[in-house]
Amino acid sequence: MADGHAAGAQAKFKEMLEGSKEDWDIIAEHSRHFNKGLAQRVISHLRLLDGDFGGFPIDRLTHSLQTATRAHRDGRDEEYVVCALLHDIGDTLGSYNHPDVAAAILKPFVSEKNHWMVANHGMFQGYYFFHHLGLDRNMRDQFRDHPYFEYTAQFCHLYDQSAFDPGYESEPLEFFEPMVERVFARPKNSIYLKAMEG
Repeated sequence: MADGHAAGAQAKFKEMLEGSKEDWDIIAEHSRHFNKGLAQRVISHLRLLDGDFGGFPIDRLTHSLQTATRAHRDGRDEEYVVCALLHDIGDTLGSYNHPDVAAAILKPFVSEKNHWMVANHGMFQGYYFFHHLGLDRNMRDQFRDHPYFEYTAQFCHLYDQSAFDPGYESEPLEFFEPMVERVFARPKNSIYLKAMEG
């Protein structure tokens, strides 16, 4: 490995109180190597949405591809398009809070504006259907004075709520993979960032 530690080197402590700088150098080196595969792990998880219709006209992966394709064809930048692609990635493990899951995955790599959009898109998307479920479709109005309100409302209106069309020709997942790789190669915000840079 780059800093001289053998590939199979492991820390020696049995509890963190005993950890040495050498132990943590070993762990940090392993983390740097492991983190290089993050984009592919995210893409693999996104593939779990393939074939999951949940009653919708198209499956959740197709919805994700359609949302991202619409954003891309509308000239949105790469970070925004990746947010559009991954906005529902939390559906498998966060059935009751999927926006939180997606936002947590994206947070180290995207702007505050895009993170807020992903984190809150569920409530904003509710404008289009909450009233059919006995919920308040205007729940999003609690954020009416937030600086990213219109930005998030626009995402839902232009790309998310409109992306359930079985006849729409989306780009395949492979088209977006290089974008995901580039966005996830450049963390912007993490308490571990300095240690991982090595």
